[in-house]
Amino acid sequence: MPNPPDVVLWSIPAFVLLTVLEMVSYRLHPDEDAAGYEAKDAATSVGMGLGSLAFDALWKIPVVALYTAVYELTPLRVPVLWWTVPLMLLVQDFLYYWQHRGHHVVRLLWACHVVHHSSRRFNLTTALRQPWTGATSWPFYLPMIALGVHPAALAFCSSVNLVYQFWIHTERVGRLPRPFEYLFNTPSHHRVHHASQGGYLDRNFGGVLIVWDRAFGSWAGETERPVYGLTKNIETYNPLRVATHEYAAIARDLRAASGWRERAGRLFRGPGWQPAPPPERKPVPTAAVPTAAVLATPVPGTPVPATPVPAAAGPAVPGPVAAAPAAESAA
Repeated sequence: MPNPPDVVLWSIPAFVLLTVLEMVSYRLHPDEDAAGYEAKDAATSVGMGLGSLAFDALWKIPVVALYTAVYELTPLRVPVLWWTVPLMLLVQDFLYYWQHRGHHVVRLLWACHVVHHSSRRFNLTTALRQPWTGATSWPFYLPMIALGVHPAALAFCSSVNLVYQFWIHTERVGRLPRPFEYLFNTPSHHRVHHASQGGYLDRNFGGVLIVWDRAFGSWAGETERPVYGLTKNIETYNPLRVATHEYAAIARDLRAASGWRERAGRLFRGPGWQPAPPPERKPVPTAAVPTAAVLATPVPGTPVPATPVPAAAGPAVPGPVAAAPAAESAA
Protein backbone atom coordinates (compact mmCIF):
# COMPACT_ATOMS: atom_id res chain seq x y z
CA MET A 1 0.00 0.00 0.00
CA PRO A 2 1.65 3.28 -1.08
CA ASN A 3 1.59 6.14 1.39
CA PRO A 4 -1.23 8.49 0.36
CA PRO A 5 -0.68 12.25 0.73
CA ASP A 6 -1.92 14.04 3.85
CA VAL A 7 -4.72 16.00 2.20
CA VAL A 8 -5.60 18.01 5.31
CA LEU A 9 -2.02 19.13 5.89
CA TRP A 10 -1.58 20.20 2.29
CA SER A 11 -4.87 22.14 2.43
CA ILE A 12 -4.04 24.31 5.46
CA PRO A 13 -2.63 27.20 3.36
CA ALA A 14 -5.84 27.20 1.30
CA PHE A 15 -7.92 27.21 4.49
CA VAL A 16 -6.10 30.28 5.79
CA LEU A 17 -6.26 32.13 2.47
CA LEU A 18 -9.99 31.50 1.93
CA THR A 19 -10.82 32.51 5.51
CA VAL A 20 -8.93 35.80 5.15
CA LEU A 21 -10.66 36.51 1.83
CA GLU A 22 -14.07 35.86 3.41
CA MET A 23 -13.29 38.21 6.32
CA VAL A 24 -12.19 40.93 3.90
CA SER A 25 -15.33 40.45 1.82
CA TYR A 26 -17.48 41.21 4.86
CA ARG A 27 -15.45 44.37 5.45
CA LEU A 28 -15.80 45.58 1.90
CA HIS A 29 -19.34 44.36 1.23
CA PRO A 30 -21.17 43.88 4.54
CA ASP A 31 -24.43 41.98 4.55
CA GLU A 32 -26.80 42.96 7.35
CA ASP A 33 -28.80 39.76 6.96
CA ALA A 34 -25.78 37.43 7.07
CA ALA A 35 -24.41 36.09 10.36
CA GLY A 36 -20.87 37.11 9.41
CA TYR A 37 -17.98 37.02 11.87
CA GLU A 38 -17.68 37.64 15.58
CA ALA A 39 -14.23 37.62 17.16
CA LYS A 40 -14.97 35.39 20.18
CA ASP A 41 -16.97 32.94 18.13
CA ALA A 42 -14.26 32.63 15.47
CA ALA A 43 -11.58 32.18 18.14
CA THR A 44 -13.62 29.41 19.75
CA SER A 45 -14.01 27.64 16.40
CA VAL A 46 -10.29 27.80 15.70
CA GLY A 47 -9.54 26.57 19.22
CA MET A 48 -11.92 23.65 18.79
CA GLY A 49 -10.19 22.76 15.54
CA LEU A 50 -6.72 22.80 17.09
CA GLY A 51 -7.94 20.75 20.03
CA SER A 52 -9.51 18.18 17.74
CA LEU A 53 -6.14 17.59 16.05
CA ALA A 54 -4.59 16.71 19.40
CA PHE A 55 -7.45 14.51 20.60
CA ASP A 56 -7.85 12.78 17.24
CA ALA A 57 -4.20 11.73 17.43
CA LEU A 58 -5.04 9.91 20.68
CA TRP A 59 -8.32 8.40 19.49
CA LYS A 60 -6.69 7.10 16.30
CA ILE A 61 -4.36 4.79 18.20
CA PRO A 62 -7.00 2.20 19.23
CA VAL A 63 -9.04 2.76 16.06
CA VAL A 64 -6.10 2.11 13.74
CA ALA A 65 -5.19 -0.96 15.79
CA LEU A 66 -8.72 -2.34 15.38
CA TYR A 67 -8.87 -1.50 11.68
CA THR A 68 -5.51 -3.18 11.13
CA ALA A 69 -6.66 -6.33 12.93
CA VAL A 70 -9.83 -6.54 10.81
CA TYR A 71 -7.83 -5.89 7.63
CA GLU A 72 -5.42 -8.70 8.46
CA LEU A 73 -8.26 -11.11 9.18
CA THR A 74 -10.23 -10.53 5.99
CA PRO A 75 -9.11 -12.46 2.91
CA LEU A 76 -10.29 -9.65 0.60
CA ARG A 77 -8.00 -7.02 -0.86
CA VAL A 78 -8.85 -3.86 -2.82
CA PRO A 79 -5.82 -2.59 -4.74
CA VAL A 80 -5.13 1.12 -4.90
CA LEU A 81 -5.44 1.86 -8.61
CA TRP A 82 -6.60 4.79 -10.71
CA TRP A 83 -10.09 3.27 -11.07
CA THR A 84 -10.50 1.87 -7.54
CA VAL A 85 -9.81 5.16 -5.76
CA PRO A 86 -12.98 6.86 -7.13
CA LEU A 87 -14.98 3.81 -6.06
CA MET A 88 -13.51 3.97 -2.56
CA LEU A 89 -14.33 7.69 -2.37
CA LEU A 90 -17.90 6.92 -3.40
CA VAL A 91 -18.35 4.16 -0.81
CA GLN A 92 -16.77 6.27 1.92
CA ASP A 93 -19.11 9.15 1.11
CA PHE A 94 -22.10 6.78 1.29
CA LEU A 95 -20.98 5.53 4.72
CA TYR A 96 -20.31 9.12 5.80
CA TYR A 97 -23.94 9.94 5.05
CA TRP A 98 -25.14 7.25 7.50
CA GLN A 99 -22.49 8.15 10.05
CA HIS A 100 -23.56 11.80 9.89
CA ARG A 101 -27.25 10.95 10.04
CA GLY A 102 -26.69 8.60 12.98
CA HIS A 103 -24.93 11.38 14.89
CA HIS A 104 -28.09 13.48 14.58
CA VAL A 105 -30.66 10.88 15.66
CA VAL A 106 -28.86 9.10 18.53
CA ARG A 107 -28.26 11.38 21.49
CA LEU A 108 -25.05 9.69 22.66
CA LEU A 109 -23.57 10.30 19.20
CA TRP A 110 -25.11 13.77 19.01
CA ALA A 111 -23.16 14.70 22.16
CA CYS A 112 -20.05 14.44 19.98
CA HIS A 113 -21.41 16.11 16.83
CA VAL A 114 -23.33 18.93 18.56
CA VAL A 115 -20.02 20.79 18.84
CA HIS A 116 -20.02 21.45 15.11
CA HIS A 117 -23.52 22.98 15.30
CA SER A 118 -23.00 25.08 18.42
CA SER A 119 -22.06 28.32 16.65
CA ARG A 120 -24.71 30.91 15.78
CA ARG A 121 -22.46 32.09 12.94
CA PHE A 122 -21.87 30.40 9.62
CA ASN A 123 -18.52 31.11 8.03
CA LEU A 124 -15.37 29.26 7.07
CA THR A 125 -14.14 29.14 10.68
CA THR A 126 -17.30 27.17 11.54
CA ALA A 127 -15.86 24.31 9.48
CA LEU A 128 -12.98 24.16 11.98
CA ARG A 129 -15.31 23.75 14.99
CA GLN A 130 -14.71 20.02 15.34
CA PRO A 131 -15.42 17.70 18.30
CA TRP A 132 -12.83 16.37 20.67
CA THR A 133 -14.53 12.97 21.05
CA GLY A 134 -14.40 11.80 17.45
CA ALA A 135 -14.01 8.13 18.39
CA THR A 136 -17.74 7.58 17.82
CA SER A 137 -17.43 7.44 14.02
CA TRP A 138 -15.21 4.42 13.44
CA PRO A 139 -17.91 1.66 13.50
CA PHE A 140 -19.59 3.11 10.41
CA TYR A 141 -16.51 2.51 8.26
CA LEU A 142 -15.73 -1.04 9.36
CA PRO A 143 -17.48 -2.48 6.24
CA MET A 144 -14.84 -0.88 4.01
CA ILE A 145 -12.04 -2.46 6.02
CA ALA A 146 -13.82 -5.83 6.02
CA LEU A 147 -14.12 -5.61 2.23
CA GLY A 148 -10.35 -5.26 1.92
CA VAL A 149 -9.75 -1.51 1.84
CA HIS A 150 -6.45 -0.66 3.53
CA PRO A 151 -6.82 1.60 6.63
CA ALA A 152 -4.49 4.16 5.02
CA ALA A 153 -6.72 4.29 1.93
CA LEU A 154 -9.76 4.86 4.16
CA ALA A 155 -7.92 7.67 5.96
CA PHE A 156 -7.18 9.28 2.58
CA CYS A 157 -10.85 9.10 1.53
CA SER A 158 -11.98 10.58 4.85
CA SER A 159 -9.50 13.43 4.48
CA VAL A 160 -10.76 14.24 0.98
CA ASN A 161 -14.33 14.29 2.30
CA LEU A 162 -13.36 16.61 5.17
CA VAL A 163 -11.42 19.02 2.95
CA TYR A 164 -14.28 19.23 0.45
CA GLN A 165 -16.69 20.30 3.18
CA PHE A 166 -14.55 23.28 4.23
CA TRP A 167 -15.65 25.60 1.43
CA ILE A 168 -19.39 24.94 1.83
CA HIS A 169 -19.43 26.69 5.25
CA THR A 170 -20.12 30.15 3.88
CA GLU A 171 -22.92 32.62 3.22
CA ARG A 172 -20.93 34.44 0.53
CA VAL A 173 -21.79 31.87 -2.15
CA GLY A 174 -25.36 31.67 -3.39
CA ARG A 175 -26.90 28.90 -5.41
CA LEU A 176 -24.70 27.26 -8.03
CA PRO A 177 -25.81 25.87 -11.43
CA ARG A 178 -28.67 23.41 -11.13
CA PRO A 179 -26.78 20.24 -12.20
CA PHE A 180 -24.09 20.91 -9.58
CA GLU A 181 -26.71 21.63 -6.92
CA TYR A 182 -28.49 18.39 -7.79
CA LEU A 183 -25.42 16.15 -7.43
CA PHE A 184 -23.08 17.78 -4.94
CA ASN A 185 -23.25 19.26 -1.47
CA THR A 186 -23.10 23.05 -1.77
CA PRO A 187 -23.15 26.09 0.54
CA SER A 188 -26.89 26.37 -0.01
CA HIS A 189 -27.50 22.76 1.04
CA HIS A 190 -25.17 23.04 4.02
CA ARG A 191 -26.73 26.28 5.26
CA VAL A 192 -29.95 24.31 5.59
CA HIS A 193 -28.11 21.62 7.52
CA HIS A 194 -26.78 24.12 10.07
CA ALA A 195 -30.13 25.90 10.54
CA SER A 196 -32.24 25.49 13.66
CA GLN A 197 -35.72 26.04 12.14
CA GLY A 198 -38.11 23.14 12.45
CA GLY A 199 -38.39 22.51 8.70
CA TYR A 200 -34.61 22.50 8.31
CA LEU A 201 -33.74 20.25 11.26
CA ASP A 202 -32.01 16.95 10.44
CA ARG A 203 -31.68 17.58 6.72
CA ASN A 204 -28.86 17.39 4.13
CA PHE A 205 -26.42 14.97 5.76
CA GLY A 206 -24.31 14.38 2.65
CA GLY A 207 -20.58 15.01 2.65
CA VAL A 208 -19.49 15.41 -0.97
CA LEU A 209 -22.67 14.21 -2.71
CA ILE A 210 -26.18 15.38 -1.90
CA VAL A 211 -27.78 12.55 -3.91
CA TRP A 212 -27.83 10.36 -0.79
CA ASP A 213 -30.22 12.79 0.87
CA ARG A 214 -32.39 12.89 -2.22
CA ALA A 215 -32.48 9.08 -2.31
CA PHE A 216 -33.23 8.55 1.40
CA GLY A 217 -35.71 11.37 2.00
CA SER A 218 -33.59 13.76 4.08
CA TRP A 219 -33.09 16.55 1.53
CA ALA A 220 -34.50 20.06 1.95
CA GLY A 221 -33.91 23.07 -0.28
CA GLU A 222 -33.06 26.53 1.00
CA THR A 223 -36.22 28.65 0.94
CA GLU A 224 -36.03 31.03 3.92
CA ARG A 225 -32.90 32.50 5.48
CA PRO A 226 -31.50 30.03 8.02
CA VAL A 227 -31.15 30.79 11.73
CA TYR A 228 -27.96 29.08 12.84
CA GLY A 229 -27.14 27.33 16.08
CA LEU A 230 -29.04 24.91 18.29
CA THR A 231 -32.70 24.77 19.26
CA LYS A 232 -31.40 25.53 22.76
CA ASN A 233 -28.18 27.52 22.40
CA ILE A 234 -25.30 27.48 24.87
CA GLU A 235 -24.04 30.75 26.28
CA THR A 236 -20.30 30.10 26.38
CA TYR A 237 -17.14 30.54 24.32
CA ASN A 238 -15.13 28.21 26.56
CA PRO A 239 -13.82 25.41 24.29
CA LEU A 240 -13.90 22.85 27.11
CA ARG A 241 -17.55 23.56 27.86
CA VAL A 242 -18.41 23.60 24.17
CA ALA A 243 -16.82 20.16 23.82
CA THR A 244 -18.53 18.60 26.86
CA HIS A 245 -21.82 20.43 27.51
CA GLU A 246 -24.08 17.75 26.01
CA TYR A 247 -22.30 14.96 27.89
CA ALA A 248 -22.94 16.92 31.10
CA ALA A 249 -26.62 17.28 30.16
CA ILE A 250 -26.87 13.53 29.53
CA ALA A 251 -25.34 12.82 32.94
CA ARG A 252 -27.91 15.08 34.63
CA ASP A 253 -30.76 13.36 32.81
CA LEU A 254 -29.46 9.90 33.74
CA ARG A 255 -29.30 10.84 37.41
CA ALA A 256 -32.87 12.16 37.32
CA ALA A 257 -34.26 9.20 35.33
CA SER A 258 -36.93 7.08 37.00
CA GLY A 259 -35.82 3.73 35.60
CA TRP A 260 -33.63 1.83 33.15
CA ARG A 261 -36.08 2.26 30.30
CA GLU A 262 -35.85 6.03 30.61
CA ARG A 263 -32.05 5.88 30.94
CA ALA A 264 -31.83 3.90 27.70
CA GLY A 265 -34.05 6.46 25.99
CA ARG A 266 -31.87 9.33 27.22
CA LEU A 267 -28.84 7.67 25.63
CA PHE A 268 -30.04 6.06 22.43
CA ARG A 269 -33.10 8.01 21.31
CA GLY A 270 -33.08 11.40 19.64
CA PRO A 271 -31.68 14.53 21.30
CA GLY A 272 -35.15 15.93 22.03
CA TRP A 273 -36.68 12.71 23.34
CA GLN A 274 -38.76 12.86 26.52
CA PRO A 275 -40.41 9.95 28.38
CA ALA A 276 -44.17 9.68 28.08
CA PRO A 277 -46.00 11.25 31.03
CA PRO A 278 -47.80 8.82 33.37
CA PRO A 279 -51.48 8.31 32.53
CA GLU A 280 -53.88 10.50 34.47
CA ARG A 281 -56.13 8.75 36.99
CA LYS A 282 -59.77 9.34 36.21
CA PRO A 283 -62.05 9.97 39.23
CA VAL A 284 -64.34 7.07 40.12
CA PRO A 285 -67.95 8.10 39.36
CA THR A 286 -70.32 8.15 42.38
CA ALA A 287 -73.83 6.66 42.03
CA ALA A 288 -76.58 9.27 42.16
CA VAL A 289 -78.58 9.17 45.43
CA PRO A 290 -82.06 10.77 45.65
CA THR A 291 -82.12 13.98 47.66
CA ALA A 292 -84.96 12.81 49.85
CA ALA A 293 -83.07 9.66 50.77
CA VAL A 294 -80.03 11.71 51.64
CA LEU A 295 -82.06 13.99 53.85
CA ALA A 296 -83.76 11.04 55.54
CA THR A 297 -80.51 9.33 56.34
CA PRO A 298 -79.48 10.18 59.90
CA VAL A 299 -76.01 11.45 60.50
CA PRO A 300 -74.14 9.35 63.08
CA GLY A 301 -74.06 11.07 66.48
CA THR A 302 -76.97 13.36 65.72
CA PRO A 303 -80.09 12.90 67.95
CA VAL A 304 -83.16 11.91 66.03
CA PRO A 305 -86.13 14.24 66.80
CA ALA A 306 -89.33 12.61 68.14
CA THR A 307 -92.07 12.17 65.65
CA PRO A 308 -95.44 13.58 66.85
CA VAL A 309 -98.18 10.96 67.23
CA PRO A 310 -101.52 12.03 65.72
CA ALA A 311 -104.61 12.02 68.06
CA ALA A 312 -107.06 9.12 67.84
CA ALA A 313 -110.44 9.76 66.24
CA GLY A 314 -113.48 9.93 68.74
CA PRO A 315 -116.21 12.16 70.25
CA ALA A 316 -115.39 15.73 70.63
CA VAL A 317 -114.27 16.69 74.09
CA PRO A 318 -116.04 19.86 75.32
CA GLY A 319 -114.02 22.70 76.36
CA PRO A 320 -114.11 24.27 79.80
CA VAL A 321 -117.53 25.65 80.86
CA ALA A 322 -117.78 29.24 81.93
CA ALA A 323 -118.62 29.73 85.61
CA ALA A 324 -122.27 30.59 86.35
CA PRO A 325 -122.90 33.97 87.88
CA ALA A 326 -123.21 33.92 91.64
CA ALA A 327 -126.79 33.60 92.88
CA GLU A 328 -128.11 36.73 94.45
CA SER A 329 -129.01 36.25 98.08
CA ALA A 330 -132.75 36.27 98.79
CA ALA A 331 -134.13 39.39 99.94
